[in-house]
Amino acid sequence: MYRSFLGATAATAVLGAALLLPSVAAEYECNRTALMDFADDYVFAHENGQLYHLDHIADNFTYMENNQTREITGGIFYNALRIAHRHTIIDTVDCASFTELIVTHNVSGEPAPYVIGTQIRHSPGDLSCYLIDLLVSTTGSWLFNASRTLEYASSENWTLIADEAARSSRDTLRAAADAYLDMWSNGSAIDAVPWGQPCSRLEGSVYTGRGLPTDSCKVGIPTNNRQAPNSHRRYVIDPSYGAVSVLCIFEHLSDAPDSHEFRLENGKLRYIHTITLASSGSFGRELPAPEAAEMASPATTPLARYRIRGSGPLSRRKSSES
Repeated sequence: MYRSFLGATAATAVLGAALLLPSVAAEYECNRTALMDFADDYVFAHENGQLYHLDHIADNFTYMENNQTREITGGIFYNALRIAHRHTIIDTVDCASFTELIVTHNVSGEPAPYVIGTQIRHSPGDLSCYLIDLLVSTTGSWLFNASRTLEYASSENWTLIADEAARSSRDTLRAAADAYLDMWSNGSAIDAVPWGQPCSRLEGSVYTGRGLPTDSCKVGIPTNNRQAPNSHRRYVIDPSYGAVSVLCIFEHLSDAPDSHEFRLENGKLRYIHTITLASSGSFGRELPAPEAAEMASPATTPLARYRIRGSGPLSRRKSSES
């Protein structure tokens, strides 16, 4: 069962959740279709502002939003959103998924700018969902502009790598992500990053790609390598798409929640997407009221357990329900 983290910091809460990830034997693989079905239902919940279709929830289910455990009914799901962009990868070894969503409006056509990165974790065997762990960036977040992010993300190619021989292994993908995230605290990490050309980094809404063969992801990388580390890393790895998602804490930005997703092609970095919940240009300042209203509020309870719908077989929504 999950522990309660009364009085815990964000870092402590994240560490507690990470310690509860089940070990999965290397030879065991979770069903990709079932994991994708649940990811579809998760997106459907955003589109409808309702949680009813999130089926097969574990008794010890935990919801984390911006590195804080909280009531799922009081989180981002309160608003029915029009999803402008969706990208999902599946980890069949760790029984998990990562989904990136870009939103500019809700279903009523009102402005609702969000970029959301979500890791969903399932228990091996019955595949019940025991953790939804997401970052919600909005107005005031680091380099945030949902419309620009949508424009750049929509131009990229994150499709299946059909040639299995061209896919990077799980170990290679994780090592690439770790080397990149280590650059803030390790001066030698830059040499371990498998830099590619062209490579485009989408940092908030700022893009290094110009459609040229010389595009580089080295633009703006840290030159101060003695900063606090990027810690409490949680991974979703999908070699079929050459992709690895990492949720972590940027300690050097006052423990800012962060998401980095990487795509490798032929063993080299091709794309990087980042979501960082630090205020652009002046981290730590109090946001004006209009911006603060769009930010996720703090957790009302340190831990919550839910039975959102039922614990029957994990299955796709019927078309009549969509």
